[in-house]
Amino acid sequence: MAQRKAEFQDLQRALRVTKIIDDFTKPHLVFLAMWLLRKRRAKVDMTAQLESPLYRAMSKIAETLWHVIDIESEEEKLVDMYWILSGLFMQVEKLQKEVVKLQDCTYALLEKEDVELYKYLVKIDTLYNLPYDAWFYSCFAGIICNGSIAKIWDKITVGAYRILIFVTVVMLTTLRRLLLRCENIDHVLDTINNITEETSELIVNKAIESMQQSGTTQQVDMYFTKHS
Repeated sequence: MAQRKAEFQDLQRALRVTKIIDDFTKPHLVFLAMWLLRKRRAKVDMTAQLESPLYRAMSKIAETLWHVIDIESEEEKLVDMYWILSGLFMQVEKLQKEVVKLQDCTYALLEKEDVELYKYLVKIDTLYNLPYDAWFYSCFAGIICNGSIAKIWDKITVGAYRILIFVTVVMLTTLRRLLLRCENIDHVLDTINNITEETSELIVNKAIESMQQSGTTQQVDMYFTKHS
C-alpha cells in the first residue's frame, strides 16, 4: 500500500509541475491523466486528448467509479480509485482489438434470441449504427446505473470481455417493447440512455446468467474461434 501511495503522489505531483492538471481539474480527469502519464502518453492539452473515443470512454469509467466507490478515508479513496482504474484501463486497452468481433457476435446472438427485434432494428437503420465502441470501451458506464455497473466491471477485470455481448443483447431484448415503438436511432438511443436502476439490475443479472449458461457461451466461443 505504501508503494502504491508513493507512486500515486509522484504522478500527481508531476502532473501539477507540468501544468497538465491544477486545482480546478475534475477528479476523474486527474485519474485518467495519471494513468496516461504512467503509460507515457499524457499531453499538456487534455481536452484534445479526450477527443479520442477510447480516452473519452475511460474518462466516463473514471467519473462513474468516483460515484460508486465508498472508502472512509479520503486519501485511501483516491489511491484505491487510481489503482482500481488502472486495472480497468489495462483491460479496456486489451479489448480494443476484440471490439469488431464483440460487435459481430452481438448481431448474431440478438438474431438468435429475438429475430423480430433484430429485423426491426435493421429495418429502421439502427442495429448497425448503435454506439457499440462507446458502450464497449466504457464497459457501459453512463448507460447501466452505478448500483449495478460493478458486476460488469468485475468480469472485465478478469478479462471476461464477452460479458459485453450479453449485456448488449439482454439490454435490447429487455427494452424490446419500447424499442419496437421507436421510429429511428435517435428514439432508440433516448430509450437506452434512460434505463432505470431497477432495469439496470435486471439487465446485468440476466446478462451474467446468460453468460454462465453453457449452450449460449459455447456458441459465442465458437464464433470467436471461427473469426480469430
